[in-house]
Amino acid sequence: MKGKSLWIKADSGSWEDKLAKITMGLESGADFILVDEEDIESVRELGNIRLASFSHGESDADVIVIGKNSEGDGTNPLPKDFSNSRDLNRIKLLTEKGKKTAAYVVIKGKRYEEFAVALGKICEHLIVVGTDWKIIPLENLIAALREQDVNIIAGVKNATEAKVALETLEHGADGVLLDTDDPSEIKRAANIVEDVGVKPIRLTTAKVTRVKTVGMGDRVCVDTCSLLSSGEGMLVGSQSNGLFMVHAESEESPYVASRPFRVNAGAVHAYVHTGDKTKYLSELEAGDEVLIVNSRGATKKAIIGRVKIERRPLMLIEAEVEGAKITTILQNAETIKLVTKDGMPKAVTTLKKGDEVLAYYEGGGRHFGMKIDETIVEK
Repeated sequence: MKGKSLWIKADSGSWEDKLAKITMGLESGADFILVDEEDIESVRELGNIRLASFSHGESDADVIVIGKNSEGDGTNPLPKDFSNSRDLNRIKLLTEKGKKTAAYVVIKGKRYEEFAVALGKICEHLIVVGTDWKIIPLENLIAALREQDVNIIAGVKNATEAKVALETLEHGADGVLLDTDDPSEIKRAANIVEDVGVKPIRLTTAKVTRVKTVGMGDRVCVDTCSLLSSGEGMLVGSQSNGLFMVHAESEESPYVASRPFRVNAGAVHAYVHTGDKTKYLSELEAGDEVLIVNSRGATKKAIIGRVKIERRPLMLIEAEVEGAKITTILQNAETIKLVTKDGMPKAVTTLKKGDEVLAYYEGGGRHFGMKIDETIVEK
């Protein structure tokens, strides 16, 4: 799934000032730290994180940013003809050499907005900073570059501005570059980026039509790197367009201790929703992302820490949703639960015909996990 990204600007002040920002960025899960070229080696010693660096040429950064102390920030005047731009031609040259690039533009007026659009057509990331946040033409840039394969990164000063930038024109900027000396703002902005990056989904009610034990088979436990709460789980099912909400093992049981990081998701053949696509449960492995959903449809991402596949007794659950039949196969145990329409977990061992549970249903089918408008029969 493609989420929003958080960049931390750490190119000014003393090394101690930079270090505080970089450390908080690392701890908050920032996607990029933006530094000057001379700090790359020192920052790499602090942790494994992607680095962007201001440079006038090549560097060892993951992304080379062109525009500081140049045309992008107004140090040098803009040429009348953008094809003669030093920044633009540097980006073209670096791209030809296989380097990942970003353009950095301080929007000082309409001409700089036009310059940003020109650069956005040739670089992978476009960083735009407004001299006055209230009048930054972010909407114009998003609209002008909507068809281009470029990530628009908006310069912001705090978490509030980050939220506005990420939600502008419905789609919003693809990320934010946070320029702050307040470590708590970095943490707040990181939380906002995570929340905004994953959209809620519409859950619907499915009526159980059949429950049947089916014998032994291989089932998958997905152990995440997150502690899941009551009412949270994963979307799993035998049909890619019809998935049951399978509850996390966050509930106390008289038989076993709770495992709030785990979802006992079902048989190896089943699909699981990972965000923009589905995967087979058997394909999941440590380090993959999976979608977590609660009973209201709010979603978030979780990293998989471990996948356990074991042979266990299984049961078939069949339900009807919006006139269609959907099924899944889960382990036959009292600790495995679906979620009722009231948002309460219900053990699969107590399920019966006529019960109503939450599910995610969409028209069409999926091909290699991607949604397509095509009739696909899975039964």
